[in-house]
Amino acid sequence: MKKWILAARLRTLPLSLSGLLLAGFIAKSEGIFRNDIFFLSLLTTLAFQILSNFANDYGDAVKGTDANRIGEQRAVASGLITKGQMKTAIAIMVIISIICVCALLYVSFYPDNLNYIYIFFGLGVASILAAMAYTMGKKPYGYIGLGDVFVFLFFGILAVTGGEFLYSKSFQWEILLPAASMGFWSVAVLNLNNMRDVENDIKNNKITVASRLGFQRSKYYQMTLMTLPFVFSALYVTMSPLKSGKISGFVFLVLIFFANAIRRQIFAVKNPKDFDPFLKQVAMLALFFAVLLGYSLIGFEFIDTLIR
Repeated sequence: MKKWILAARLRTLPLSLSGLLLAGFIAKSEGIFRNDIFFLSLLTTLAFQILSNFANDYGDAVKGTDANRIGEQRAVASGLITKGQMKTAIAIMVIISIICVCALLYVSFYPDNLNYIYIFFGLGVASILAAMAYTMGKKPYGYIGLGDVFVFLFFGILAVTGGEFLYSKSFQWEILLPAASMGFWSVAVLNLNNMRDVENDIKNNKITVASRLGFQRSKYYQMTLMTLPFVFSALYVTMSPLKSGKISGFVFLVLIFFANAIRRQIFAVKNPKDFDPFLKQVAMLALFFAVLLGYSLIGFEFIDTLIR
């Protein structure tokens, strides 16, 4: 069991939940929150993330990229899990993901919004394919510098706007602001991962934004990714009617002090392997950001709802 927990890479799961968690907060602020949609959306995104982690473990092992990697041990490359076992696990996670998607769409759209079921089922299938195609296949997009784009779209834009749509059945342009914020946080974690592995990636012909920018310019890119969420979300809160009041509406900005401290430490790094400890820190910062931004919109009322 321990080897499968290792392959699931538990430290990546909080970040994957952040976008759907924020979507739940937004729905609560709009008075349309539902527990069944909330918990099924979290379960679905967990299934997607574990599928992605299994697929990445397998894909990088097949290509030899993980042979000399830095950081958390990979199950297939280390021999803990065979390629055949991982392919079976990937197939099982695909099935689980589809079941989760179907259950989520049923409670969200049946019977009054059947047309949306087809659209969102397509998005669910696209999410499954994206999770697998990051490192698997002949031309994985994670090897041609497109990882940042896909992570921004699926973990930011789709997670938050799509997650909110499950409750509201309508699209609101302003939600793209907090959605982009979560997208930037997700890319920030990915970029740290790529900055850590840049030397090994170059040796294995894996093209990432970090390998294209180089060591120093990647740091500036990282600083930008960790700054933009505050700008976009502050603009969104300014535009939103706040139940928590104007002052407490910007409570999430307190995280700027923690973000600045982490940014300074990242900028001082001289050896790529020393980026590894910051992966968990930035991922948890993204989770706290989602929670505090949600509080900025509605106060503690959402927490009270979950406890009851």
